[in-house]
Amino acid sequence: MRRIEYDRYGGPEVMRLASFELPGLKPSEVAVEVRFAALNPVDWKVRRGDMKIVTGKRFPRAMGCDFSGVVLDVGAGVTRVKPGDAVFGLTNIKACGATAEAVIAPDTFLAKMAEGVSFEAAACLGTPGVTAWNGLVDKARLKAGQHVFINGCTGAVGEAAVQLARMLGAKVSGSCSAESFPRAQAMGLQNVYDYRSTDLAGIGHRYDVVYDTAGTMRIAVGMSLLRRGGVFLDIDPQPLKFVRALFDRRLKPIIINARPDILDALAKASGDGILRLPVAETVPLSQAIPLLTALERGRKLPGKALVSFG
Repeated sequence: MRRIEYDRYGGPEVMRLASFELPGLKPSEVAVEVRFAALNPVDWKVRRGDMKIVTGKRFPRAMGCDFSGVVLDVGAGVTRVKPGDAVFGLTNIKACGATAEAVIAPDTFLAKMAEGVSFEAAACLGTPGVTAWNGLVDKARLKAGQHVFINGCTGAVGEAAVQLARMLGAKVSGSCSAESFPRAQAMGLQNVYDYRSTDLAGIGHRYDVVYDTAGTMRIAVGMSLLRRGGVFLDIDPQPLKFVRALFDRRLKPIIINARPDILDALAKASGDGILRLPVAETVPLSQAIPLLTALERGRKLPGKALVSFG
């Protein structure tokens, strides 16, 4: 089988297309034949070594976290899925490996796809959906009737957060580029601001939850937008922010934490037509490295980028 891998941390030049064999399964693991892998900024952050304190120094390492596919085999202790099931999910970040013809993932990082949901749509759900859920539900404990501000509301995590917030009965406003206003308005946002031309600290509205899904909002700006008792969700969890969060409970740095209950909820939301992320471009594995390189260097797409193994 083939995958994208690298033998040292570094820039796009370290990626290569290589052959590999799946290792044996541990009791809690699942082997999946990948149909689609979805690309995320975390993919190149891991490859650059930004997270090597977690990912370690064993090479070669494979690229990619999010995928959809069909279960090939399961470990002895797996009960959530069985061979032949259509599934989606994500890999353990220490292992990665989704941009491959087959991948091994923990059973708790997978869910069965809802009926009527395509493999393309399901591949998009993992990292964006779990990150949105971790912030809005786990950290903010969002309630119906509250008002949420999503910075980066038309990015993948931002769109997932908008849709989940509305599913939970919240009102949503947010910021994005002016070019993306039609997409934001189509999702039902109450107010949308151009982040390039608007001083968000001066807009005059206050919110129960501010979620910086773009990782670009200064903490001071986020805090200035909060109502009393509100929380600022920060998708860029740097060490000093965790220290600050010990003394200021309004600040909630987000670390992605996939769980079966979250993935099952995302599956249901996608099956109900509540959670759908647009696909902007799909390429075969042979063209994945150029696409990854372009995205890392700043190319913008109006939706998710996928690698197809069909």
